[in-house]
Amino acid sequence: MNTMTTLSEVLEKLKKDGYNVDFNLQDNCLVCHGNSLQVYPNEFVVDAHYRFEGLSDPGDEAVVYAISSDKHGLKGTLVNGYGIYSDEMASDMVKALHDATVAPAKAIKEIKANDATPQRPAGDRPLDASVIEMNLSAFREQIKQEKAWQTSDRNAITIFKSDGMRLVLVALHAGAEMKTHTAPGVISVQVLEGQISFSTAEQSFELGAGQMLALHAGIPHSVLAREESVFLLTLAISK
Repeated sequence: MNTMTTLSEVLEKLKKDGYNVDFNLQDNCLVCHGNSLQVYPNEFVVDAHYRFEGLSDPGDEAVVYAISSDKHGLKGTLVNGYGIYSDEMASDMVKALHDATVAPAKAIKEIKANDATPQRPAGDRPLDASVIEMNLSAFREQIKQEKAWQTSDRNAITIFKSDGMRLVLVALHAGAEMKTHTAPGVISVQVLEGQISFSTAEQSFELGAGQMLALHAGIPHSVLAREESVFLLTLAISK
């Protein structure tokens, strides 16, 4: 059986299956691209969803939803960022979309795929199970051997992902900056090596190896690597 590992492959397959409408997010509803029809959470179900893990940045993650609405006689797709830095509006709607997946007789399919590299073969690494063992030292070595680290100012790898929590190991070259953004849940940042500057509008913190901080949801913040650095980012998402 062939495995779809890219967004374009999934969208093409869903279009062939009749999911022809392009949905967009707007506040607490879906809007049909090209007209003003609004579809609310109680008017649709999610037939399937496909998650893709970004290689170079945790914010690169995305999810494709295959959505049908019997009320409106529609079938379509919604593509939305599913990273730890999704904006609050998107996060609220993602929760509504997640709740819709519990509808009876709707099978949920999930793909967790990585860009193929010698150290990170596509779909070969479990992200969620009853118990997940994580070797941080091995992951630190891995992300510094991958192409993204050699060709950009950062690399990251999601090492655990569930509905309620996400663990992401982030490596930044000296001078790399994660510009001001917000997270849809409480986060903690634990520095494993190097030195980073973590800033909000009110405060700035210099964190070195062995130091960490926690931040509540929705607070704008930025991260600047003072030197080559690696930190473990934990996101807790309230249901």
